[in-house]
Amino acid sequence: MFDPTTAPRLKARPLSPHLGIYRLTMTMAMSVMHRITGVALYYGTILMAWWLVAAASGPNAYATIESFMSSIFGRLILLGYTWALIHHALGGLRHLIWDLGYGLDDGERDMLATATLVGSIVLTIVLWVVGYLMMGGAR
Repeated sequence: MFDPTTAPRLKARPLSPHLGIYRLTMTMAMSVMHRITGVALYYGTILMAWWLVAAASGPNAYATIESFMSSIFGRLILLGYTWALIHHALGGLRHLIWDLGYGLDDGERDMLATATLVGSIVLTIVLWVVGYLMMGGAR
């Protein structure tokens, strides 16, 4: 059995910093969101594959997925998928800018992270409004 009184004294080792000492920054939050949107795109792509298979399977199968995607819940899923796709793409562009050696200063990093978030929301809204208008409005 281990007896701490007779054990040799171990030299104090440095410990990894705990999450409690970090201050959440915009770039950290966008890094987490980039990962979350990547997972959302994975599952959203399964829905898109279901839609394509249903379209190829005939009118009855397509009517089933059409009724699901036309519901409020289905449209919220499509809205979230659209936002995740745009946010993930803009995050990739932000990383490309960093890889080219630009935007690495403190203010520039935060500006690019904020632009990713705001841009993804604005572009999603614009895309949905244009799509809604091109479809002829409410059905």
